[in-house]
Amino acid sequence: MALELPPLYAILDPEHTRGRPAERVLIGLLEAGVSILQLRVKSLPPVDFLELAKDARTATRAHDCKLIINDRIDIALACDADGVHLGQDDLSLSAGRKLMGKKIVGISTHDLDQARAAECGGADYIGFGPMFGTRTKATVYEARGPEMLKQIRGAVRVPIVAIGGITEENIQQVWQAGADSAAIISDILRNDDPGAKVMRILAQRQSYS
Repeated sequence: MALELPPLYAILDPEHTRGRPAERVLIGLLEAGVSILQLRVKSLPPVDFLELAKDARTATRAHDCKLIINDRIDIALACDADGVHLGQDDLSLSAGRKLMGKKIVGISTHDLDQARAAECGGADYIGFGPMFGTRTKATVYEARGPEMLKQIRGAVRVPIVAIGGITEENIQQVWQAGADSAAIISDILRNDDPGAKVMRILAQRQSYS
């Protein structure tokens, strides 16, 4: 069965919570209605990453939310996450699938060839971007924009998560261009009330539909 994605793909990165405990921010996101969440950790030692992942697993299960771990298949398996998200320079999709089995495997893509390769390789969904540029991740790729997203949408059937510089103000552009879901980091995590921001975005989707 094809993976169905909600309109908002939340990402929790402790480096962007403005000093607030990641666990507290997580609960706010879940209570606001997030139903899929990626835990993205770049700076913590593996033992601390795993502890945070275990806490996130407990919280997401209590709120019927899927948990995806960024990059680290070992952490994803150790905390029994629902899936993993891999970049182009991470472990290959084929190796990731062998390790993750029937769990979700998503792949970051930046052009048409990568998107098609991910679909052919069996990715459950692809991330595509950066849409408008990004302040939270160093990248050599220029902003792709809605027009390129439309090309990707016309070329693949796998669900698409648009990412990179997406905000409450421009999110409708990526939905209209064919994204199944939109990943947001800065605009949510750096807000004074991340949960309220999530609720406004989800309400916007309801009105858009």
